[in-house]
Amino acid sequence: MNTSSGDLDMLADITASVRRFAQNGIAPHVSQWDDAGEFPRALYPQAAGLGLLALGYPEALGGTPASWRLRNAMTLALCRYGGSGGVLASLFSHNIGLPPVLAYGLAALQQAVIPPVLRGEKIAALAITEPGGGSDVAALRTTARRDGADYVIDGEKVFITSGMRADFITVAVRTGEAGSRGAGGISMILVPGDSPGLSRTRLEKMGWWCSDTAQLRFDGVRVPASHLLGEEGGGFRIIMGNFNGERMAMSAAALGFAQACYDEALDWARQRKTFGSTLVDKQVIRHKLVDMQMRIASTQAWVDAVADRADAGDQGPDWVAHVCMLKNHATQTMQFCADQAVQILGGMGFMRGTKSERIYREVKVMMIGGGAEEIMKDLAARQLGL
Repeated sequence: MNTSSGDLDMLADITASVRRFAQNGIAPHVSQWDDAGEFPRALYPQAAGLGLLALGYPEALGGTPASWRLRNAMTLALCRYGGSGGVLASLFSHNIGLPPVLAYGLAALQQAVIPPVLRGEKIAALAITEPGGGSDVAALRTTARRDGADYVIDGEKVFITSGMRADFITVAVRTGEAGSRGAGGISMILVPGDSPGLSRTRLEKMGWWCSDTAQLRFDGVRVPASHLLGEEGGGFRIIMGNFNGERMAMSAAALGFAQACYDEALDWARQRKTFGSTLVDKQVIRHKLVDMQMRIASTQAWVDAVADRADAGDQGPDWVAHVCMLKNHATQTMQFCADQAVQILGGMGFMRGTKSERIYREVKVMMIGGGAEEIMKDLAARQLGL
């Protein structure tokens, strides 16, 4: 990457700003928010005030154009110093809900939806997964039939991040002839959160406790036809493209969480004394820390390399394959570091309130969400022509 001094300054500035925000505004409160099952809605305008919600969006819609390098630096710092996947998931759910609106929505719809979300006044979410299937997007069954100037939506979605309080929901539906099947019959529609016929049920989870996760039900929900994103039947391509950005962000997040575990383990090892010396004086502990750093360093290099290719416009099949492989590698790094950190912390690592304990519980959703490991391997193989 040919990085200018201005780019480096911006990276340093945003990392420092996010670090302060995470250390002062997030980390001290996460355990309380986890117990409450949500974080304050006021956190959205606070993040927006720092420009964090607007990164990667056009200025005309209230955004700040930003490279993947810059966006990844923000994500990494928030995860490393905030230490909460639940906060990350809901606070930035707009980054999976809005891109289809930005790329395929009518100009009037973009103006009505995107600016208030980037200001932290509204919340956006994405709804694809259904109770009857997860990774098999082409098999979704939620329908949207045309009725005059509206679409009428019926069906269910599950595991929806920000599902309980989202003001705008980008929903994958099946349009066209009744009983149509396969990828060709899928479309994307933006649904206002206050639409009559939309009901929501909170879901309890292993991790991400302060992120609201919901099951949604659509019973005759009417949405103006102008809320269709792109063309009827073009939704599968939109979804697949959206996944690439989500997986990039998840890789940077997993790296940040791995670093959070390393930081906490190193700090503990330097303070904790056993058998007359600190833990870090013991070779076995130093080797664990080095093993963590090996994986962190390799993941950082890969995250940067994939981001540089995206910023250069190189997003062909080989790049998609690397995004899939990177997502697996980054989440495996997070898993390894969380496991080693809990081991180093010993009994304290099993106690609520440590970052490592929280991250340990959150590993699996990172390895499954956005495309499970097995799906990532198969997709990478196809993109590589294997």
